Amino acid sequence: MSQTKSRVRLTAARVASFKCSPGKSQEFLWDTESPSLVLRVTPTGRKTYAFEGRLNGETIRIRIGAVADWTLDKARQKASEQKLLVDTGHDPREIERSRQAEVTAQRVLEQAQAILVDEAWKVYIEERRPYWGEAHYLSHLEKASPGGVPSRRRGMTNQLTKPGPLASLMSLPLKDLTSAVIESWATQEGGLRPTSARLAWRLLSVFLNWCSEHPQYGSIVPDKNPAKTKRAKESLGKSGVKNDVLTREQLPSWLQAVQQIQNPTISAYLQILLLTGARPGELLDLSWGDVDAKWNSLTIRDKVEGERVIPLNPYVKGLIDSLPHHNQWVFASTRTLQMDEHNVQRRNAKALRQGKLASADDVLETSKSGRIAKPNTAHARACKAVGINELTLHGLRRSFSSLTEWLEIPAGVVAQIQGHKPSATAEKHYKRRPLDLLRVHHQRIESWLIEQATITSTKQEARNIHGIKRLT
Repeated sequence: MSQTKSRVRLTAARVASFKCSPGKSQEFLWDTESPSLVLRVTPTGRKTYAFEGRLNGETIRIRIGAVADWTLDKARQKASEQKLLVDTGHDPREIERSRQAEVTAQRVLEQAQAILVDEAWKVYIEERRPYWGEAHYLSHLEKASPGGVPSRRRGMTNQLTKPGPLASLMSLPLKDLTSAVIESWATQEGGLRPTSARLAWRLLSVFLNWCSEHPQYGSIVPDKNPAKTKRAKESLGKSGVKNDVLTREQLPSWLQAVQQIQNPTISAYLQILLLTGARPGELLDLSWGDVDAKWNSLTIRDKVEGERVIPLNPYVKGLIDSLPHHNQWVFASTRTLQMDEHNVQRRNAKALRQGKLASADDVLETSKSGRIAKPNTAHARACKAVGINELTLHGLRRSFSSLTEWLEIPAGVVAQIQGHKPSATAEKHYKRRPLDLLRVHHQRIESWLIEQATITSTKQEARNIHGIKRLT
């Protein structure tokens, strides 16, 4: 330093009385007792202690702290410690930077350790949502839902929803989501609701894979996915093979029962579900813009390929033409009917006199989506009336595939209509059937199904669901 060093033995009184001379931006006072300790003052009266020494032939000055925060003895001790480092060839600044980096890293780690499963779960589903279908997204919300809100199910609006299978894990710190915790969860949930728990477990496993690759959560979860253990899988059990399917002999009874459902939208939906082999959810997503009357085609939103185009055959076209255009959806939900128990009984009695199946569940209800919900109840009631047990909506899709065996339709044709991934190399890489070729096979399937149900498929009859000849 070029300036003359003012050296005195620093005391509390001298420190308190030290001031900056007029016209100067700062002034220094060196301590004689600890020569490496410097007192600095600015025109505003701010005073700080600093260390000054020589390292590698250069003078370095390092701030110790404000006088208000450091006693003189503590400042001398700190200056002596830093002098010892300099004398041994170490740079106190580098050491301090390393210490600060460690403190920051520790703070970040502590914050990460405090992250809850619910917080990471919300980040996960929002980041992945663009790559999912709506049903898959809603499934993630449902499985992690805390419950406790009024149910939206018909006849259960006075009840509160139950927590989803993953709800008990959401409040845990992410670091505590260990194999032991997940195995305990699987044992409990597997005993209560195994089917729902198995789906929740699969969602959880994928979530943990995502966490392990995420820069913020990768250091929290273990490298080996804690959900994928043999014990957890065994606790949840194996899902049964679904085999609900319509047989050829059951077709007449099933169609008769479905045509007698008082709600024409539900009746049409169920028939088209069988005649197209579509997934229940993707058929509900059918909009009027997906119906091409000119080229007789339907565009289905496909979870595998994004979308697929299938033929719009005469009978299905008649069913669709019979439906009103209330909004953008083909299977629209248009009105709400509030009925007390007395009115339900009166309505059912009238329907029975007319020889129709009826219930409050068969009435279209308005919904946020504008579409009907999956008509599981109406379908189950229709099946029960004719002695067909446990036939699900997805069972109708399975029935389409199974019944085509009677016609020896090429497996690749059925897969393309239903939106299944091709299984053979030739199907994957070489065969791409245009719509007109699919129509040859698909129309044959439709005609055969209608024939088996002894229904005369004329254009006029297909346009009127309830005008179709009743089966006896």
